[in-house]
Amino acid sequence: MLQCTCLKFDAPEHDPQGPDATGLRALRGVESGLMKPVRIVLRESCLVSDPACLVNPPVRILLGPGPSDIPPRVLSALARPTVGHLDPYYLLLMDDLRGKLQTLMRTKNEMTLAISATGSAGMEATVVNLIEPGDAMLVCVNGVFGGRMADVAGRAGADVATVERPWGEVFSPADIKAALAKHRPKVVGIVMAETSTGAWQPLEEISELVHDAGALLLVDAVTSLGGVPVEVDAWNIDALYSGSQKCLSCPPGLSPVSFSSAAMKVILGRKTKVQSWYLDVSMLANYWGTERVYHHTAPINMTYALHESVRIILEEGLDACFARHALNHRALKAGLAALSIEYSAQAGHALPMLNAVKIPAGVDDARFRRDLLNRFGIEIGGGLGAFKGQVWRIGLMGHASRSKNVLLFLAATEQLLQEQGVSFAHGASIAAANEIYAAAG
Repeated sequence: MLQCTCLKFDAPEHDPQGPDATGLRALRGVESGLMKPVRIVLRESCLVSDPACLVNPPVRILLGPGPSDIPPRVLSALARPTVGHLDPYYLLLMDDLRGKLQTLMRTKNEMTLAISATGSAGMEATVVNLIEPGDAMLVCVNGVFGGRMADVAGRAGADVATVERPWGEVFSPADIKAALAKHRPKVVGIVMAETSTGAWQPLEEISELVHDAGALLLVDAVTSLGGVPVEVDAWNIDALYSGSQKCLSCPPGLSPVSFSSAAMKVILGRKTKVQSWYLDVSMLANYWGTERVYHHTAPINMTYALHESVRIILEEGLDACFARHALNHRALKAGLAALSIEYSAQAGHALPMLNAVKIPAGVDDARFRRDLLNRFGIEIGGGLGAFKGQVWRIGLMGHASRSKNVLLFLAATEQLLQEQGVSFAHGASIAAANEIYAAAG
């Protein structure tokens, strides 16, 4: 027997408008900084024997490292009628999606498309297309996903070398210059936004060094695309991959990628077949190009969803979108500072959309995150790898990057920290965040 849960607000018995009205007024009070929220609880409301309830999931506020909250327009797009993967309408939509992704990535690369799989497949696609067995690849590792890229490259037959920094730190141009001279790689892979540590890696100077050494630059932009500027052409990025489920606020399942003309020249000049038939860009080019040669049955409705999610970003405007992410990050950071919670990323290099912060001494990590989910409906991420049990990863990605989420999270955090015996000035985090919002106008 399964138990179905629903989200309810504790309301005073005398409230004639019921618990939902109480919750709405409380949330508005939190947004204004005038009051703390009423307690929000998840109550077990019924016993479920009908398996249909398995597709009636609880409503969550997704403030973890991904997936992020999905806008109603994107969910609606998913429910549109399915057409064939070679239907004239779908082919037009593919072309329009390509143009929108080019605008988002700020590139004119013709080979810009959405891989029919998650961001991890985007990583594999970029690596296996550029690497042939025995090729030298240098991978920058300062967290989980740099390490994963090195693993993928090794499986593709690359002669892999790594340059490493402590978790939470970023690479300097000097780090890369020395490694380039030592290893003379064909491809250099680097993570722009390391989701496991919250570190934001600058790329411009490193790109110049990579190309001066005759190598190609491969960039992981899974968490950065749509949250901060990603300048594929201006930074001379040869291959880039991302994911649909983070700042794009689309369900997981597609991986936007882009290859420069230099990268495509390397791919089309290979001496060996690409390791993966499914991810072979030379074959995908015939499907996404003018020939429209069948390659695989594309995820039609997910393409609808990604098209709508990118359209929402472009309607807002890229600069406005990036400014929104930055503002909510500053407000959250100010609120956490009022609770003496510090960031784990190198100073000056903290991501605005993925806030990795140190867990206060004495706080039970698992209990805090469990209570946050079960009582407030908020999901955040725990630490990975070397940071397991040491950090919380708080996502403010895409549709989830909103002031009401920042303020609700801070209010919930205060309550849960107080219950675990942490001392702080009550209400200080909300007041600090609201000062940032007030100053921004």
